[in-house]
Amino acid sequence: MANGNSNGRPGLKIRVGEALGHVRESEVWSSIFRPGSPFRAGYSDSPRNRSYVIMNNVLYHLHPVKVKRHGVRLSYTLCLGGLSFFLFILLTITGIFLMFYYRPTSPAAFNDVAALSTDIAFGQMTRNLHRWGAHLMVLTVFLHMCRVFYHGAYKPPREFNWVVGVILLLLTLLLSFTGYLLPWDQLAIWAVTVGTNMAAYTPVFGSQVSFALLGDIQVTANTLLRWYVLHVLFLPFIIVVFMAVHFWRVRKDGGISGPL
Repeated sequence: MANGNSNGRPGLKIRVGEALGHVRESEVWSSIFRPGSPFRAGYSDSPRNRSYVIMNNVLYHLHPVKVKRHGVRLSYTLCLGGLSFFLFILLTITGIFLMFYYRPTSPAAFNDVAALSTDIAFGQMTRNLHRWGAHLMVLTVFLHMCRVFYHGAYKPPREFNWVVGVILLLLTLLLSFTGYLLPWDQLAIWAVTVGTNMAAYTPVFGSQVSFALLGDIQVTANTLLRWYVLHVLFLPFIIVVFMAVHFWRVRKDGGISGPL
């Protein structure tokens, strides 16, 4: 029995190693990890691979050296990606302005939002820019995904960046939804109640998800504070990280894909 176990373990390790080797040599794995990555098949600590790490740095690829002709044609891209990024910057600026006059407590939140319309210079205009900018960002991100899908830009070697784009779409929807509660009016409270009740039907972890979002068994002041932190800190930080990866992969995957 001892000999059988000792002979079986090396064989199992070899089979696992071969399986991992096939995974690392697959096209999906190669689309995620760029050349020079330690996770890439055939990696070795050589000057060439160390130079790959420097050349693949995102800071060197925010602005391309050259752009393909179709990449700057408005009728092809409709500038939907650029509009989405511009709206995110607009929402960041207007959101910082609104944070100076907003307190995430009950009932101060509703009173502060009401005061923006009457007591604060340019308050109503800034709030409208923030609200309508959020609606437009959801629309432009969705249309951008449609444009990418229609032009087949999700195909190799861009499939990983397509997944990043889908995650950015979901984060945009979450960012918009978390901001819906912040006015702390009756419409917002009922909308969040319905949304969290839907989240409670998540398989296996439904009750935990609902409690994590509410901070209680129903919408309370704890809910407002949690969604405020998600809206102004957590989700924007995650979106910035994924946008940096998204822009970097557009450059490293050969720029904007051409017409089919």
